[in-house]
Amino acid sequence: MTTFPLETKVSHSNNGSSYVNNHDLLMPTDHFVDRHIGSTGAKVKVMLDALGVASLDELMAETIPANICLPAQLNLEAPRSESEILAELRAIAAKNQLYRSFIGMGYSDCIMPPVVLRNIFENPGWYTQYTPYQAEIAQGRLEALLNFQTMIADLTGMEIANASLLDEGTAAAEAMTLCQRNRPRRSTANTFFISEKCHPQTIAVVQTRAEPLGIDILVGDHNTYDFSIPTFGVLLQYPDTEGSVLDYEAFIAKAHENEAMAVVATDLLALTLLRAPAEFGADVAVGNSQRFGVPLGYGGPHAAFFATQEKYMRQMPGRLIGVSIDAQGKPAMRLTLQTREQH
Repeated sequence: MTTFPLETKVSHSNNGSSYVNNHDLLMPTDHFVDRHIGSTGAKVKVMLDALGVASLDELMAETIPANICLPAQLNLEAPRSESEILAELRAIAAKNQLYRSFIGMGYSDCIMPPVVLRNIFENPGWYTQYTPYQAEIAQGRLEALLNFQTMIADLTGMEIANASLLDEGTAAAEAMTLCQRNRPRRSTANTFFISEKCHPQTIAVVQTRAEPLGIDILVGDHNTYDFSIPTFGVLLQYPDTEGSVLDYEAFIAKAHENEAMAVVATDLLALTLLRAPAEFGADVAVGNSQRFGVPLGYGGPHAAFFATQEKYMRQMPGRLIGVSIDAQGKPAMRLTLQTREQH
């Protein structure tokens, strides 16, 4: 039978030696106090002497008023090292049952080459929802945003797209107000219809925006909605929040017959294979840019896109990058139609 020694002989630099209990050699050495904020007993004594007190308890007694001091010891567990705490947290996390989700309500993880992930997508400066102040001095960034607008217009089939908005819910709410502003002058319609198949977070944001504006929101099944209530706009999800790809062409045609505009919240990656919203009659296309491979960021929100027809250009929210000519007659990017917003 093999036996192991209880102690290990340790040599010191002064040619001396001592014995250390083997159990102590296996104990964690990464205690928080020692690593970060610890003080030796000698240092503590120097500080206490400078303060004129004999102990930490005496210092606390002189510092904390007696009427708010808790005389009893706190019911806390014994302190542990960082490795011990991490091991316990991992054990707690291991109790979770992990399932693979294929339907992310607009958010889906993507496989991204590490070099692109590190240098582009993990650097928020490249894909923030904001365009820069004094933007014209950042021509490279404006060119990147112009490329973004161009790709959004291509995928959605729309004539124009902006340089992003805060998130998909915000874009849908802005689309609702665009529809309201473009009602026929004689129209008294005050209802905005939302398909129940839209993402719940989008529905919630639109409802919040509508309330102070006095807009009536009706959430329901687009298959049974008959426009008997005067309606100025509809919002549809494509693909819907359950992942289904529905044919909205007939419903959108019916909406137009009843003087209602159609907003389609869509998925950019899906649009590489599906019909573009403009091809089946959508007036506005919105969505979020996470599907371009942006990290999930604990569920968002992520920068949105907003695309529409050129006739609604001056009603479109957000900033718009355009191509102009500088003082030397050379092509230059700029923020265009800035009178649409105050900044």
